[in-house]
Amino acid sequence: MIGVDVGEAQRVARASGLVLSSGAQDGPPLSELTWPGVWVVTAQLPPARTAVDRGSVVLVEFERLPGAGGAGDREPRRPLPAPDELRAEREVPQDSP
Repeated sequence: MIGVDVGEAQRVARASGLVLSSGAQDGPPLSELTWPGVWVVTAQLPPARTAVDRGSVVLVEFERLPGAGGAGDREPRRPLPAPDELRAEREVPQDSP
């Protein structure tokens, strides 16, 4: 999961029957440690491609992406809207006589 943002890593782990943890037994949950902003997994244990049982804990280290503000604004949108899709929002309606 190295290189993946923590939210996506949690979804992948959950779908695989695994649990992500920062390793802090008595600390706050991973979701609190990685909010606000965009956080990326930088290391994991056990390493990738290691066979583990469902319900196993995967320890991850993570860091915040610089310049990734915490406002939750996901601009620019991907995929980009069609060039004329937002034209109606740009045009000012003309009053008809």
